[in-house]
Amino acid sequence: MAEDGSTGAARSPQGDGPGAPTPDAVRAELQRILESHEFRTSRRCQDFLRFVVENTLNGKADILKERTIGVEAFGRPVSYDPSDDATVRVKAGEVRKRLGLYYAAGGANDPVRIELPGGGYVPEFTLQANGAPGKRSQLAPEGESHGVLASRGVRLALLASAVVGVAFAWFALGARRTPLSEFWAPVLRGSSPALLCAAYVPVYTPAIADGSPAPGANFTLLNDQFVGGGVLVALARLSAMLARMSRAYQIRIGHEVSFQDLRTSPAILIGYSYTRWRDISKELRYFIDASRQPAVILDNGKPTSWYLPKLGADRHTDEDYAVVSRVFHPDTRAMLVELAGITQYGTEAASDLLSNPDLLAEALRGAPKDWQRKNLQLVLHVKVISGSPAPPTVAAAYFW
Repeated sequence: MAEDGSTGAARSPQGDGPGAPTPDAVRAELQRILESHEFRTSRRCQDFLRFVVENTLNGKADILKERTIGVEAFGRPVSYDPSDDATVRVKAGEVRKRLGLYYAAGGANDPVRIELPGGGYVPEFTLQANGAPGKRSQLAPEGESHGVLASRGVRLALLASAVVGVAFAWFALGARRTPLSEFWAPVLRGSSPALLCAAYVPVYTPAIADGSPAPGANFTLLNDQFVGGGVLVALARLSAMLARMSRAYQIRIGHEVSFQDLRTSPAILIGYSYTRWRDISKELRYFIDASRQPAVILDNGKPTSWYLPKLGADRHTDEDYAVVSRVFHPDTRAMLVELAGITQYGTEAASDLLSNPDLLAEALRGAPKDWQRKNLQLVLHVKVISGSPAPPTVAAAYFW
């Protein structure tokens, strides 16, 4: 099957020889893969691999076409047109890279090997010589990457996430010149370490008495103790990418970054639309105005249709918007990258875009030829499926 959805010859899940793995052995291997470090950080990759493996084992390899996977595995509408949305192609490429990482490390001695050949979506299953069942790891708790996390655990969580991300980024970035490397080139010139700056999320808490909220308690604003889950995911992804580039960086949380810091080093501001640093970017064309209810992306100071009218108090939503900016800022006189969503989903999706060469290439497909030397802003639209952001699409772009 070609990646354009055309049908090709599908291999039997039992393979062609008498020593091919049984369906039960393949399912056991699938479970090991899904619980591995390489896959447990991406629910979308888990969903993709589980869908194509189970359908192949059930004799339905002929349905594994781009449109079918988009609708049935990723929740796209029945009107889904793969020519307008590269989600399935991009995710297939990511799954192939993660499988390569898995079998280069923890899965090297597994009894069965699952592969997704290029040019199609039908997996192949083979027995590995001298294989032995690998040690299974535990899944991280669901929802851990969303919501609000105490800042005290931020650095430990970042370290664990970055260890996984560095290896994956090596495959994702590659040595060749890509839109991803061209996007970051003007930001990472010079020898000064890049500043990865994560914003605190303002949280209100009631007065506590004997472990329970006091009746009629007043609420206190805590503006320097919590970091959003989407910001944390973005920080881990981007730090892994910088490590792959052998680029020095420093992580700054909340108010640890000063205006002087922004004048002496390139900075990447993550989730800063709710903080004092919003003044740095509010003069740009696209800007998230969090002071409005509901929060909205402004276009040259004017409200747009890019807002979330159904956003509840729990901050859960089925869509989000984000702004990505890369500018030489006149106030700081240094390169600045900012990525922020209206909610955590948009921030997480924006970091996926800025660390994934396939996603960024798709987003910049209509950019002017000399975009590498220009300031730019992207407005992203993000669909949220089962609590996870899908790859974003570009709602608007501006180059100057």
